[in-house]
Amino acid sequence: MLARRYLNPRRAVLSSFTLISLVGVMLGVLVLVVVMSVFAGLERDVKERLLGFTPHILVKIEQLDLPEDAEDVPPWQDLAEETEKFPSVAAATAYVADNVILDVGMWQRPVSFRGIDTNDAAQVKGVADMLDLENFPNSDADMGIDDRAVVSSIVADQFNLRVGDTIRLYSTRNFESVMQAYKATEKPVVREAFSEEWGVATQVLERDWEKDGDNFMVKADELIEAYDALYRIFTDDIREPERELTEALLLALEGRIRSEDEKERPETLRFTPDSKAEIDKGYAALLETDAEKMDGEILKGLKSLVLPKEAVVAGIYSASQMTVTPELFVPLPLAQDLAGLGTQVQGIALRLDDPYQAEGIAAVARKSLGPDHFVETWGDQYQAFFSLINQQRVMMYFALSFIVLVSAFSMMAVMFTVTIQKRREIGVMKALGAAPGQIVRVFLYQGMLLGLLGSALGVGLGRVVIHFRGMVQEGMRVIGFDPFSAQLTGFGVIPAHNNLVEQVVIGFMAFVLCSLAALVPAFFAAHSDAAKSLRNL
Repeated sequence: MLARRYLNPRRAVLSSFTLISLVGVMLGVLVLVVVMSVFAGLERDVKERLLGFTPHILVKIEQLDLPEDAEDVPPWQDLAEETEKFPSVAAATAYVADNVILDVGMWQRPVSFRGIDTNDAAQVKGVADMLDLENFPNSDADMGIDDRAVVSSIVADQFNLRVGDTIRLYSTRNFESVMQAYKATEKPVVREAFSEEWGVATQVLERDWEKDGDNFMVKADELIEAYDALYRIFTDDIREPERELTEALLLALEGRIRSEDEKERPETLRFTPDSKAEIDKGYAALLETDAEKMDGEILKGLKSLVLPKEAVVAGIYSASQMTVTPELFVPLPLAQDLAGLGTQVQGIALRLDDPYQAEGIAAVARKSLGPDHFVETWGDQYQAFFSLINQQRVMMYFALSFIVLVSAFSMMAVMFTVTIQKRREIGVMKALGAAPGQIVRVFLYQGMLLGLLGSALGVGLGRVVIHFRGMVQEGMRVIGFDPFSAQLTGFGVIPAHNNLVEQVVIGFMAFVLCSLAALVPAFFAAHSDAAKSLRNL
């Protein structure tokens, strides 16, 4: 009762000192509750957005430079069927992601893209949930298997794109092949560019070979020397048509007759008339090559390589500078073409019934698939990003907790002032036999009441602000101040999540700090001299 009476000594609702302390605690708790709720909401919504299109588990496939119909290269569909049998796997689809050059009008820049299997309803829905229907109401995530794309709002703003516009996409995979082809066209034909090696080969190929019945013979050491010279030409950077002709000639030189006679005459090699004819044909073809003609064929063949893919903008989604998302979503067939994969894919994307079980299921996948396949979860893929968010939350906790701490120090100063004002009453209580512990409890209870009331009001008002955050944000935009713009967060209204447990912890922390702040002046008041207190000295 006495502690409550000291809160309003002049019979007002609250004294000015008490009101200052109460407002300080309330504002500190309110700011901490609002900011932490916003961070929790951002983290939750960003995770939901990422999990809408990101594989919960990605099984990467090692790409081999072998033909697609090679028997030792299993088709990715078989791997998808195998992984779909793992527990809690809802779907197993193809995964393709890469970079392209986006060309719109006079502007070009590299962008990242992600292939979407349009047969997977979950992937399509994940993209559809991100669409910016407020600013682009015609946006659609149904890309079918046509050359259609969904672009980010950042790219749309940079290139002034709208739904229905056409964009051109250049595959970056072509550049290495194009550069090699152009470098090859700068050289003369092989018989001029490699005159030394060519001279060694012609000394053997142009001479009259010895006849052995119907067959032809040549000295082994001379033929080996000519073969090595041609092989050095073959392995160098030459035009592709000449490479094919040189390879054919090398294969013809390998077609000697293998018989027991070679053991008796190891210094000679024999060829059938057909094999000799193939050698002469290959040599003659290399003698007749024309640089201009070959260059024309090479450049003509590059048209199919470097011509851009045109795609129509089907939709525009809200992108965030806080979230790492692909700048383009395209259908899987188009993604395979842009990545130069043909019918192959980069991996198998597994979607789970519960994405937060990814680590356990990934362990099962690693054990089942063995070391030949690299398996990673969505947590592994975005580990650095989520670590950054968690670090930011910890830093905000640390920084904003100082507001509550400053409020506690303010309350301590107020309590020191109150104890000075009540020195005579403290002296009277001590003269009447009040124990120091009783006096400490009077002022401690006063601080606890202020801490409890300030914490409760701060948590309550914080939840109210979170509930009406849209109106608050609109009001801030009216005056030209918006710390959480849609371009930064990717959301029209800043997301937030009221975590009651976290908010109770914040309120309890403020209550404890206020109680400890009141304990210090209460301790000094309890141990003051009663006689001096009565004389107000």
